[in-house]
Amino acid sequence: MKPASFIAFGALLAAVSISAAFAQTPARQNDPSAPKTRAEVRADLVEWRAAGYDPLDWIDYPQNAQRAGRIVAARRAQANGGTLVQ
Repeated sequence: MKPASFIAFGALLAAVSISAAFAQTPARQNDPSAPKTRAEVRADLVEWRAAGYDPLDWIDYPQNAQRAGRIVAARRAQANGGTLVQ
């Protein structure tokens, strides 16, 4: 093989591997049971804390978590343009 063939083959191989990596990304959006990334978990915690949840408040634990969960769900529904079903 000529050097140009090796370069063309390498470029083709790189393009295929990059497209395969991007093809796997939308699977996370369609599968809610897929594991979350560390950044997604941190973003969820920030969102819950903004809704009033305090993970150190063990005295009011069930009520504050449920209240914050309802607030977060309502905000996400509003952001997605949908309605919240209760």
